[in-house]
Amino acid sequence: MPRPYLRTVHDWHEHHWNYRAELYDLSTHQPVAESPVPETVPELPSPWWHTLRTTLDRIAVVPTQRHTVPQRYLDWAMPTYLGAPINTTVSSWATAHGDLHWANLCAPQLYLFDWEGWGLAPTGYDAAMLHSYSLLLPSLAARIRHELAHLLNTSTGRFAELVTITELLHAAPHRDDLRALTQPLRQRADLLLRRFQP
Repeated sequence: MPRPYLRTVHDWHEHHWNYRAELYDLSTHQPVAESPVPETVPELPSPWWHTLRTTLDRIAVVPTQRHTVPQRYLDWAMPTYLGAPINTTVSSWATAHGDLHWANLCAPQLYLFDWEGWGLAPTGYDAAMLHSYSLLLPSLAARIRHELAHLLNTSTGRFAELVTITELLHAAPHRDDLRALTQPLRQRADLLLRRFQP
């Protein structure tokens, strides 16, 4: 995996909460953007996108019992934030990085930061999250749909998009960086809900 080397892990339990601390090597790689929501379209060469596709495919098959997104959250949040009835049952699970956005991706060499949320998620979740964070820049969103079409241009990928849109709409009132994304997220959700075939 293109990520800093994990040196050690320490787990502990306190007051009904489980905690984990992870120590990684210090990295000199620079993130693509300072914020999860980029302000400009990054110039990323074709080999970078190829490495990203390969990396996401490798992550997807890592066996785990961890969950990035639990089914019970989707049962509540999707109808609440999408404003429409929807079958919330996940038909296909795959392992995901869990927080794939532009401040956690490096270039010109691909590196992924921020691994504490990895686990099972709806198939296509990482690609859908990156796409959702990119909706303010239509050409970047289009590039993602092109480069990650094998993950997004499927019924499972469209469902994963609705999941990530739900999560970001849920978080938007509490995060300044997401407020400008609210309207594009709702527009994208409306489009997907019209076309969605579970």
